[in-house]
Amino acid sequence: MFDTAQYKTSMEEVITRFKDEMKKVRTGRAHPDMLAGVKVEAYGQWMPLNQVANVTVSGATMLLVTPYDPSTIPAISGAIRADSTLGLNPSDDGRVVRVPIPPLTEERRKEIVKTASKFVEESKVKIRNVREDARKDLKSAELPEDAKKRAEKSIDDLTKEYNDKIDSLFKEKETEIMQI
Repeated sequence: MFDTAQYKTSMEEVITRFKDEMKKVRTGRAHPDMLAGVKVEAYGQWMPLNQVANVTVSGATMLLVTPYDPSTIPAISGAIRADSTLGLNPSDDGRVVRVPIPPLTEERRKEIVKTASKFVEESKVKIRNVREDARKDLKSAELPEDAKKRAEKSIDDLTKEYNDKIDSLFKEKETEIMQI
């Protein structure tokens, strides 16, 4: 019998990464994960924002970034401003960085959905790569022909199941983004 558990685990990891990417996509409300992809140049190297500062929500349309070291405030502000996918304009008062979240225009919402759809395609490609790895392993396995056919069908069913999960997660996110 051909064991598909390792491939199911790999596909589950793709879904987990996809969910993490979707958390970073802006929806109009302030959320600390919006800044998860921001890298700050501090202490001579690039670091994720969460390693140099604490990000909290202050109301529905404001993020507060409190640096662990106040000398990194200009670098934090610059890194947030430089990330054009966010479209944010932070300000600082010497102690914290305030990041107002402007309301999204219809055009910006569509642009965000388009950007998020790239993650969908990347995730589906990863799922297909797992399927191809499974098929290669299946071809080299010494199994009767009917067992190989059953295993191939179960791999295809897994692929379809996980592609459908990606689609449904994206539809939820798209609805959330387009909601005013």
